[in-house]
Amino acid sequence: MTRVLVVDDQTVVRDGLVLLLGLLPGLEVVGSAGDGEEALRLVGENNPDVVLMDLRMPRVDGVEATRRIKAEHPSVQIVVLTTYSDDESVFAALQAGARGYLTKDAGAEEIARAIDAVQGGDAQLDPSVQRRLVDALATGGPPSRRRRGDLPDGLTQREAEVLTLIAGGNSNAEIAQKLFISEATVKTHINNLFAKAGLRDRAQAVTYAYRKGLAELG
Repeated sequence: MTRVLVVDDQTVVRDGLVLLLGLLPGLEVVGSAGDGEEALRLVGENNPDVVLMDLRMPRVDGVEATRRIKAEHPSVQIVVLTTYSDDESVFAALQAGARGYLTKDAGAEEIARAIDAVQGGDAQLDPSVQRRLVDALATGGPPSRRRRGDLPDGLTQREAEVLTLIAGGNSNAEIAQKLFISEATVKTHINNLFAKAGLRDRAQAVTYAYRKGLAELG
């Protein structure tokens, strides 16, 4: 039996994963945590083989929790299961020591395969993440990005990229295809950037993008 610890700050998601994994053969859920700090404690207490780790959590986030778990318990394998598949999240998690990276639209079989793969010493990555790594290798490293301080209103690099594509007339589906992310993730980035920049609709977003130098005529 592969012993699994589930880490997610959303109770409904966490409980659902515990129930789902408990129904899969060869897996035993030994605990669940609502943030990275609790995950660190439970890893020490329950000695799991694999941790299914969310990224955006209070107190200690998934990247820092992954880094600390790998430092203190190097035999424990980490599979990231998150809504986010932007460059910053992907590379930070993998550099911290994660061996698997899935988005939350993954099915039960895909999650089980990832757990089995990392437990056997292999890696299991979402197809969009694999493409991102191939692109990074082809260009000699992670995609270049502007310093966060160069972006207005606290926008992240990914939010700025989404905004630029909106200004270029792209639909959510087209943005998702070009950035190798899901439409749900695109909507999340749009909601976040609208909130940060005080925008009401896409028309305002286009004007904002040109005014802030995030889009160019022609």
